[in-house]
Amino acid sequence: QMKREGLLEAVMKAAKMETKKSAQEAVDAVFETITKALSRGEEVGVTGFGTFRVVKTKARMGLNPKTGEKLQIKAGIKPKFKAGATLKDAVK
Repeated sequence: QMKREGLLEAVMKAAKMETKKSAQEAVDAVFETITKALSRGEEVGVTGFGTFRVVKTKARMGLNPKTGEKLQIKAGIKPKFKAGATLKDAVK
């Protein structure tokens, strides 16, 4: 599993950046931009990679896994990612 440090190292090498700090700033800027766009209800599409969007979930009944008791799950909003064709082909 690649974690943040591994991602920063990979970005630094791929973009031929001089320091890990500059890679960190670039990665942080990308994630921050996506997060802000989603918080405004916008979609973020990266051709070939995928699309980030916000979806509304309906209220529904659920079960407490420990007790089996029924409970009401509130409607909500959550982020969703749909992989693009290039990404899908890369992981086949």
